[in-house]
Amino acid sequence: MHIRDLPHPDPGVPDVRTAGAFLLWLYRQQLGGQLKALAWGLVNVGAIAASPLPVGLAVQAVVDRDGGRLLLAGGLIMALGVLIALGGTMLHRAAVTNWITAVARMQQLLARKTTELGSAMTRRVAAGEIVAVSTGDLEKIGWFVEAVSRFGASAVTTVAVAIAVAVYQPELGVLVAVGVPVMALAVLPLLPPAIRRADAQREKAGRATELASDTVAGLRVLRGIGGEELFLGRYRSASQEVRKAAVRSARMWSLISAVQVLLPGLLLIAVVWYGARLALDGTIAVGHLVTLYSAVAFLLFPLRHFEEIAQAYSFAKPSAKRTARVLAQTRPSGGPARSQAPVPTGDLHDPVSGLTLAAGRLTAVVCGDPDTAGRLAERLGGHPPQHDEDGGDGTGPLSVVLGGTPLDELPRDTAREAVLVQDKDPMLLSGTLGELLDVPASGRVGATEALAAAQCGDVLTALAQASVDAAGDPMHTHITERGRSLSGGQRQRLALARSLVTDPEVLVLDEPTSAVDAHTEARIADGLREIRTGRTTVVLTSSPLLLDRAEQVVFLQEGKAVAEATHRELLRSHPAYRTVVTRETDPEPAMSTGQIEESA
Repeated sequence: MHIRDLPHPDPGVPDVRTAGAFLLWLYRQQLGGQLKALAWGLVNVGAIAASPLPVGLAVQAVVDRDGGRLLLAGGLIMALGVLIALGGTMLHRAAVTNWITAVARMQQLLARKTTELGSAMTRRVAAGEIVAVSTGDLEKIGWFVEAVSRFGASAVTTVAVAIAVAVYQPELGVLVAVGVPVMALAVLPLLPPAIRRADAQREKAGRATELASDTVAGLRVLRGIGGEELFLGRYRSASQEVRKAAVRSARMWSLISAVQVLLPGLLLIAVVWYGARLALDGTIAVGHLVTLYSAVAFLLFPLRHFEEIAQAYSFAKPSAKRTARVLAQTRPSGGPARSQAPVPTGDLHDPVSGLTLAAGRLTAVVCGDPDTAGRLAERLGGHPPQHDEDGGDGTGPLSVVLGGTPLDELPRDTAREAVLVQDKDPMLLSGTLGELLDVPASGRVGATEALAAAQCGDVLTALAQASVDAAGDPMHTHITERGRSLSGGQRQRLALARSLVTDPEVLVLDEPTSAVDAHTEARIADGLREIRTGRTTVVLTSSPLLLDRAEQVVFLQEGKAVAEATHRELLRSHPAYRTVVTRETDPEPAMSTGQIEESA
């Protein structure tokens, strides 16, 4: 896999059972790249490990005054230098390629999961956690993937050097053969506490990121109520917790580094002391002693990679756990992601609430409880919450049925073409107004008609004044992320216009006019009814202006449909409905004569 071949044609289906399973799956997906990096690593580290041999040969040649052997040693040193440079360059290139391709694969998986779940994603996973996964966590996992090849090459070469020393000089080989495993295993008792501290640091960092994300998203509201200092204090406290956790984690890793410097140093001293005695006794030549010293000194190099892989894994494991948790979210669907299946038409029925929405009509639904309305909107869009009610027989959440076909059995693209849900807090992506309205659509409703129906005239005027286009075209005006440069009512109307352009078979709107004034709301209701003629439209609201213009109103009580009629009929005949819509308090029941006397 080359970087120029990105994005991946198919990122695959990840194993999200555990963090370790996800990392192993990711490694297998780029096995060829890992083997290539390992091969270049063996060239690089192997050439470094072999360098002591010609160095010792050169020293012994000088002692023996042998020019031929000195020339041979110089040639070997030059050849090994070329291999070290070539292997190091290609190892870095292959390892970074593995890093980038692994991160790109995970980014594609996250993007696919986001498009699969839609608005249900942020209801199941906190926005801050998604931000942490898509930024810092992917970097940590990529670091681990990139470090695996260097660690593999260092491990193989370390074992080879230990065996070669034992064969080359048995007197010192025993000391090296015993010392190397001790050096490699000495830090194992320190790794669990280091990993725990790293996990704690990552968890605190994730909470701080989530708090920062929520604060930025609600900055306009915070300024309105004077709550900036309160949230600033909370974030300052959270960031200090992250700092303290990072310092505690760094102390443990510095201890591990110190141990990995101290033990090889002690081994090197022991080898030099014992080797010098053997050289003085004439047991080994001076050149052999230099070779052994250089070989043991080389062991300091791969031990750094042992520390790196341990540290990379300690950071990658919690990151992989979070990533796997996000990727494990599923849309309960029995159909394929893409298909040419026709879009079903007909009545939309929710078996959980008993709600049936007639095809081709504008129906308003009054829930009274905003949480109930949100769960209903989720179900109507084919995303039943994981904790939702089941069918009573343990079969899991019941699927909404459109024209006799359960939405869960439709391919994802077909289901989205059939039903579009606009929640009460719609997202506006950064870009121009023209790009905002450039969405998959039936073509029946144009942008001009949709903007007019959503009463966006004043919004277009404001955007035209802010346009950098010479003609003052509002369609070319840039809208900032989440539409923060607009008021709440302006954002809401532009989101409604975008939904109207899409023109789905069924359009579900959750409180689409909660941020506009009464006059604008009345005009939006008229425009909505006109532009959606012949299409099924569902409005979750308790606004009398919208309810009065709906063809049918359904009242839900405790999550169940209990009444269905026009708005005026329900006002006359249903006291609970009247209480919700008019915001009245329930009148206290009249006291009987006996109760009056008893209270007296």
